[in-house]
Amino acid sequence: MTFIKITEQSSLYDNLEKKPVLEILTEINQEDQKVALAVQKTIPEIEKLVTGIVERMKRGGRLFYLGAGTSGRLGVLDASEIPPTYGMPNTYVIGLIAGGDTALRNPVEAAEDDQDKAWQELSAYHIGENDTVVGIAASGTTPYVIGALRHAREKGLLTAAISCNPDSPVADEAEIKIEPIVGPEYVTGSTRMKSGTAQKLVLNMISTAVMIKLGRVKGNRMVNMQLTNQKLVDRGTRMIVEELGLPYDQAKNLLLLHGSVKNAVESFR
Repeated sequence: MTFIKITEQSSLYDNLEKKPVLEILTEINQEDQKVALAVQKTIPEIEKLVTGIVERMKRGGRLFYLGAGTSGRLGVLDASEIPPTYGMPNTYVIGLIAGGDTALRNPVEAAEDDQDKAWQELSAYHIGENDTVVGIAASGTTPYVIGALRHAREKGLLTAAISCNPDSPVADEAEIKIEPIVGPEYVTGSTRMKSGTAQKLVLNMISTAVMIKLGRVKGNRMVNMQLTNQKLVDRGTRMIVEELGLPYDQAKNLLLLHGSVKNAVESFR
C-alpha cells in the first residue's frame, strides 16, 4: 500500500494573510471540530492498548512515551501530569523526547534522525517484557520513533504507534496502530495544530483510562492527587467533607495528616 502523507497535503484554505482575524479564527475552529471525530474512530485500538498496559502495569510494568518535536513534548507532558494528578511515582509513566530535556523548549537539530538513540535511552531504564512503548509521530516517519518501536517489538514488548497518517512507517513497527486522520492542516504542514490536538486527546484517553483501571480514581474523583498547593488541599478537603460529612477544618486536618483523600477516608472509617 502506498504511504500518503496527508499531514503534508495543501491546506483547504489559501491566502491566509489576506483574511480578517475573525475569519482565520472561525476557519481554524471549523477544522478543529474534525479532530474529536477522527479520534473517535480509533477508540477500538486505544481500548486494546489500555487493556494491555493495565495488565502489564499490574505486574510491575511501566509506560514509555517517545517522540520528537511537538509529539515528544506531548508525551512528556502527559507523563509529567501523572504524579500530581494520580499520586503515582514518576517512574511509572515516562516520556522521552529526541534531543532530551533541552528539546522541550528549543529545537535540537537532527536529534530525531538517529534511529538507534531512543532504544539506547530506553535501555538505560532496564526495559523489560512488562513495559509498554508508545511511539508518537504525527507524520509517522520519525526515525527516532521507528527504531525504538522496532527494537521494542523484537524484544516482545507491547508497542503502539500514534500517527496522523494512515499506514505509516511508524505504524508498521507497532503492534497496535492508532491513526486519527485529521486531514490537511490549516497552515500547510503545521502538525502542531490538528495533529497535535488529536495526539493530546489520545494521550489523555490512554493515561486517564489506565489510572482509573489501576484504582487511582474513586467514583469520579482524583483521590490520590498530590497536595502540592493550596488549591489542591482545598479540593481534597471538600472531597472529604462530601464523603464523610465532617466539618471543613476537621476534614482538612485529616487530609494533611494522611497525605491523600483516599488514605484520609480509609483511616476515618
